[in-house]
Amino acid sequence: MHEFLIHNRAELIERCKAKVALRPLRSATPEQLKNGIPLFLEQLIRTLQAESEGESGESIRISGASGGGSSSTVSEMGLTATAHGKRLLELGYSVDQVVHAYGDLCQAITDTAVERDAPFTVDEFRTLNRCLDNAIAEAVTEFSVQRDLATARRYSEESNERHGFLLHELRNSLHTASLALTALETGKLPIAGATGAVLRRSLVALTSLVKHALDEVRVAAALSDDKEVFSLASFVADAGSAALLDANARGCSFIVRNTIDPDIEVEGERELLLGAVMNLVQNAFKFTRPGTEVSLNAHATSDGIVSIDVEDRCGGLPPGVAEMIFRPFTRRHGDKSGLGLGLSIARQNVEAVGGTLTVSDLPGKGCVFTITLHRHKHHFAAEAPGK
Repeated sequence: MHEFLIHNRAELIERCKAKVALRPLRSATPEQLKNGIPLFLEQLIRTLQAESEGESGESIRISGASGGGSSSTVSEMGLTATAHGKRLLELGYSVDQVVHAYGDLCQAITDTAVERDAPFTVDEFRTLNRCLDNAIAEAVTEFSVQRDLATARRYSEESNERHGFLLHELRNSLHTASLALTALETGKLPIAGATGAVLRRSLVALTSLVKHALDEVRVAAALSDDKEVFSLASFVADAGSAALLDANARGCSFIVRNTIDPDIEVEGERELLLGAVMNLVQNAFKFTRPGTEVSLNAHATSDGIVSIDVEDRCGGLPPGVAEMIFRPFTRRHGDKSGLGLGLSIARQNVEAVGGTLTVSDLPGKGCVFTITLHRHKHHFAAEAPGK
């Protein structure tokens, strides 16, 4: 058999490549073949040669013992099959395609042998099957190990991101509540006033975040859909009150730029949207230049689009930053405080209520973060005259 394989090596490889090419969305590549069929074929030839010369120890060293065992894990064939299984996973192949790659060679050898009327001994067939068995076992084992490791890493990253989001939002709400409480205590303000309302809303937000976290633990599902219709003017006023407390604590200048039509309403999860705006405002406070102003603005267009803008004077964005600024754990301008989650959370919250969040660069001045939503449509039942 080893002489047959040597003489027909190139054709056998081409047949295997042709079989791979027939499968959906797959074609043979140099990367796929590097530790695959050509190397396996070379090791099979040397194994058969060793056995024909009575060197059983050399045969086992090359391709491993029958049925696997400890020796197969250090054989040449075991090591290269392991590398082959790992590479196929990296290329996006499935475990059945790993097995098929070796099955293709077995089929190619059989077909070619029948065409050339090449007789093989029973012992040679046993060696072929032993080599295929060991190689497939090692390749599939490594493929499964690497796949499980990749799945575990992905789950860990997703879990870490979710926990980071939750902790970031809890910290923000707790920070706002602490500022409100300090203002109430030092200013002897009435609890029923605007500052007290900020405290109440922060506590409500904290309660909501804990509730959502518990819901995820209980049912491993997305956040519940708690949509409501609310006034844009009232919403911006609440956001402005909370932001003003933070601005005073940071020594920043903050302003709500315009008066909003009280008839404008939006629909969605109010607390998610408020969390998004507060993340944008806190980001603006963090990066705006000393002595400059952060502003909050909102308006609606005639075609039913509502925009909420947070503008700062950070000096503008460096090239390329706008494309990556919303990625989790991204911090700009060399900033090392916080987790780099605020803008990612803001975008996630906005998208959860059906909106979009974008950033516009003001070169040399600053940037504007814009939340875009659809205005809630009122449906009035028109009564006919005389009714």
